Amino acid sequence: MRKWIAGCGALALLAFGSVRAQVTPAAGYTPPDDTPTVKVGTVIFTDYTYTDEPTTVDAAGNEVKPKGFNVTRAYINVTGTITHLFSFRVTPDITRETGVGSSLTGSLDYRLKFAYGQFNADQWMGKGTWLRLGDQPTPYIDFIDSVYRYRFQGPTVTDREGFLVSADFGLAGHYNFPKNFGDVMVGVYNGEGYQKAEANNQQAIQVRGTLRPVPLGGIFSGLRVTAFYDDDAPVDGGKRNRFVGALTFEHKYVNAGVEWLDNEDQLLPTSPNVKSDGYSVWVTPRTSFGLEGLLRYDSLKPDKNADAKKDRTIAGVSWWWLGQTTPIQAALMLDYEKVGYDEALAKPDEKRYALHALFQY
Repeated sequence: MRKWIAGCGALALLAFGSVRAQVTPAAGYTPPDDTPTVKVGTVIFTDYTYTDEPTTVDAAGNEVKPKGFNVTRAYINVTGTITHLFSFRVTPDITRETGVGSSLTGSLDYRLKFAYGQFNADQWMGKGTWLRLGDQPTPYIDFIDSVYRYRFQGPTVTDREGFLVSADFGLAGHYNFPKNFGDVMVGVYNGEGYQKAEANNQQAIQVRGTLRPVPLGGIFSGLRVTAFYDDDAPVDGGKRNRFVGALTFEHKYVNAGVEWLDNEDQLLPTSPNVKSDGYSVWVTPRTSFGLEGLLRYDSLKPDKNADAKKDRTIAGVSWWWLGQTTPIQAALMLDYEKVGYDEALAKPDEKRYALHALFQY
């Protein structure tokens, strides 16, 4: 009897084990890939620039027109995933050492540009939903650069004129609207930019919302309307506020944009409240075989109460070897840039000719 009971028990266990072994995930379910990954890439901006105006004086007292080779960006991008929920990025960049008395004066030194961790909430709130903590891209410049694509010639107007920075320390979240209608990004940042430590107890709140009015296809699917606001202060009682409105268009044969900016700066509660505004218009017509052009005009009024403005004109032609929208890119660009200042600004006009190059992997 005992042998019979033991045999029945063994059969029952074997059958139970067989049933368990045959249990499979629900049809159509693909478990997330939690294999850790690490990728290394690079971005290089390099150029040869001839400055026609203004001239300068060399060590021998000769009046000269500066010209030379330079590297303005050399990223080493280290990105990776820890699980499908957590990813990261670390990016050092170069800057020219300008300190006095250092043996490194004039050298290109590496500094930290990006270093953040990211929590991905795709499985609950849709693809492209995340939270980031650390030194990270700011909401507007990261967006507009992805459309403009000519940062290797020079930044867009808000960055080039010093109103916004491309990276800062903070906490930010991003959400894509359903059916490709746009996205929104909100962040709290130090406000001083990645080049500086936080100076006081004031943080910046930055919000960018982008709407794609016709998202479902056709020629107007590349049209987007964007509004951005930065509420910040250099000190308690001061002001460092920014508003940018942008209309952008992306197409196989042309990208174009119009940006309008309005700024308010008050360094101290007792300082004057300086309001400035301006706009930028640019278009990048392109072909299917790599040839592309750039036309851009910026106009800035540094003080609305003063009758003086600054303008910039850029014209160039470029050749993209490895695709104009792929992550791996190589491009050369010949361009002309002129910056004009009204007499009241008391600055000499600028005129430059340059060969710019982009290498990205």
